[in-house]
Amino acid sequence: MIVHTLRFAFKDGTTEEQKGRVLALLRRTASVESVSFATVGQCLGRPEDGFTHAYCVGIEDLAALERYLYDPVHLAGDDEILPHLARIAVGPDLSDDMSPELGSTIMALHDQKTARYPEWAARLEPLVDIRIA
Repeated sequence: MIVHTLRFAFKDGTTEEQKGRVLALLRRTASVESVSFATVGQCLGRPEDGFTHAYCVGIEDLAALERYLYDPVHLAGDDEILPHLARIAVGPDLSDDMSPELGSTIMALHDQKTARYPEWAARLEPLVDIRIA
């Protein structure tokens, strides 16, 4: 099982209605076939880190992770989600798979997606602090 986590903060001026829409879209993404379990809601971390919300999905294995990354629902949601976010922290992810190369394999899948979708990567890059493992 790979547990993928995001912490994020909304841009100043994002309305409660817009926040609700973003959270609904994240819940929709978290309900795709490749996700085994998920939660979307408030971030209970340190307030001084500046993250207000979090997203966590459990994904069975690398094959399911690849399906998740390219799921049309996941791809479509980012177009509406990203414009409302000020910053995102990815990970650290965790897994019960003790393979020492798992983190680099996951990062390689992310790199493949950014190469395939350079416009998406350009929108994501200024927002994201990536710590896969």
